[in-house]
Amino acid sequence: MRHIILLIITLAACVTGTRAANPKREFRGAWIQTVFQDSYLKRTTAENKAYLREQLDKLAAAGVNAVIFQVRPQSDAFYRSEYEPWSRWLSPEGKAPRPAWDPLQFMIDEAHARGMELHAWLNPYRATTGRNQTLPAGHIYHKHPEWFVRFDGKLYYDPGRPECRSYIVNIVSDIVSRYDVDGIHFDDYFYPYPVKGVKFADATTFKKYGKGKSLADWRRSNVDSLIRDVHQAIAGIKPWVVFGVSPFGIWRNKTTDPAGSDTRGLQNYDDLYADVLLWARNGWIDYQLPQIYWNTDHASASYLTLIDWWKDHAEGRHLFVGQDVARTMGAERATERDGGQLYTKVDLTRRAESIQGNCWWPAAEITSNKGGIADILARDLQSNIALTPSYPWISEGKPLPVSNLHFRGGRLMWTSPCAKGTADDAVKFVVYRFDSADKVDLSDAGAIIGVTRDTKFDITAGGYYVVTSLSRVNTESDDYSAIKIRL
Repeated sequence: MRHIILLIITLAACVTGTRAANPKREFRGAWIQTVFQDSYLKRTTAENKAYLREQLDKLAAAGVNAVIFQVRPQSDAFYRSEYEPWSRWLSPEGKAPRPAWDPLQFMIDEAHARGMELHAWLNPYRATTGRNQTLPAGHIYHKHPEWFVRFDGKLYYDPGRPECRSYIVNIVSDIVSRYDVDGIHFDDYFYPYPVKGVKFADATTFKKYGKGKSLADWRRSNVDSLIRDVHQAIAGIKPWVVFGVSPFGIWRNKTTDPAGSDTRGLQNYDDLYADVLLWARNGWIDYQLPQIYWNTDHASASYLTLIDWWKDHAEGRHLFVGQDVARTMGAERATERDGGQLYTKVDLTRRAESIQGNCWWPAAEITSNKGGIADILARDLQSNIALTPSYPWISEGKPLPVSNLHFRGGRLMWTSPCAKGTADDAVKFVVYRFDSADKVDLSDAGAIIGVTRDTKFDITAGGYYVVTSLSRVNTESDDYSAIKIRL
């Protein structure tokens, strides 16, 4: 039943234009990288915290509701780990930062305080990012050098070794078990990007484990096994933690496979040995986030062509689109308004039923307002507060509604239902404002004024307020509590 409280205490989002309206549910992500960022190393702990808070504030103001934070850039850690040393991009020689802090825990707390999701981003196989790079004492390489392959002067885990797969699964399991992350995220780095004239030296491993497969099929099966095992590990610890992969934007070219896209470029399936469609089809990942970074007029890999192809290959899982900020904002004007091709690109994702959102690369170009993108997102394309998509294949249950909704001292307050440690627990709350009870419409994206993990919310205007619950997988409660406020 709906809990209605009428309290007489007296205490405006308009979607304009002819383009697809801002939806109530949409993944609006941003990647915050840590690799190749010496600035983390140069800043003090207090300065890093201030910087990250500022980034989150600016992202939230631009309508971003999910942050993908890089916590394992090269077999090292932006968090407290018993397996791997502190990242060389945060602290020298694998030593703990001083004063001590845990960037992952910090980002979880800060993102959640802003109603945002936090996905922990890991690079599974990369161990070094440069030639002649030394690894700190305690790195697993010193204990198991046989696990690694040197390719183009850099070290990579050998994906064909079961020991490497088990180790990486343990890293993921450790994060999921100790941190309240909303997701685990892998990007496009599986087998390394090809380098002309350089071979990946896994012949010995292939001879031992190939079992009659072709080299290409065997390499793909190695990555398949990692993705499957990571999925199973997460599901066994916290099944509500989602697992997503952000592949290179071309699966296969039509010239290679009739089922591929009408493009000419590097192929995920053939060059990186990543069969992301299989992973989605088998339910091993919860979202695909292809990096469709090209513009609409690109000769070899048009955004128009790729959007059209990917929207037909969601494979029963969520599909978000990786958007490159610099290329988009630097492109020739695609509409009568400023914004490069931004309006066109976002509109295409919203008109495709199988696409549930976008993710911006990199976050720093949102927060620096490159080409005015932050202004446009805040003013128009992401002007409403959007809920992130739900994951019904994890759970179809609904969270219980809030109770005891009341108003005191300029603040709405309520009681959360008791948690049971399941995917259906109410962990977030949506606050709506309507002019009156007869105007209540929970499908109205413009009526949402806040998403919070707290059980209180400050308001400054009168109206008819509704509070619903969101589960760990973003399912909204059927019932709600409501209160009339006059100021």
